[in-house]
Amino acid sequence: MESEKIYGNLPTLETERLILRKVTLNDVEDMYDYGSNGEVTKYVTWETHKTLSDSKGFVDFVLNQYENGKVAPWGIEYKETGKFIGTIDFVSWQVNHHVAEIGYVISPDYWGMGITTEAANEIIKFGFDNMDLVRIQARCFVENRGSERVMEKIGMSFEGIIRKGMFVKGKHQDLKMYSILKEEFSSLQNLKIEDTSSL
Repeated sequence: MESEKIYGNLPTLETERLILRKVTLNDVEDMYDYGSNGEVTKYVTWETHKTLSDSKGFVDFVLNQYENGKVAPWGIEYKETGKFIGTIDFVSWQVNHHVAEIGYVISPDYWGMGITTEAANEIIKFGFDNMDLVRIQARCFVENRGSERVMEKIGMSFEGIIRKGMFVKGKHQDLKMYSILKEEFSSLQNLKIEDTSSL
């Protein structure tokens, strides 16, 4: 499967509280709200946004990715307010190996609410159902306990620490690696259905 088939016309996905959809120029100010927060950018690969033009530059990049059918993020919109609160995406997709990696960032106003877990579950489901994936992985800096908790809550297994696995912001970072396989995710989904039907 080629990325153009997915990203040339990125589908809108919906969960109980969220709409996952294309990022637009209307999202620049909301992106700047969280992208300019040093607590948010502490554990990501990109620098803190210093001006609105930094956020607009990223949105322009994303729009270009859509235009060219290349891997690009979904925007996370909170249904209750219609506010753009973050992004989630497959940061890499090894088509021939049927493997992809997810990444995410969310406004601190929505931390601790299970929002990222909800979005990640939907993206993982999409990846296994529509992208012919057999494995989805995620990595985080070893200090990033919040991201690690998301990986655990969506059913990923800890595989180990990649020592000095990434050079970012002037230093080598140790990374924790998590993953989930298609059959594991299917089993978890079936358990949820069984739990719901027994209520």
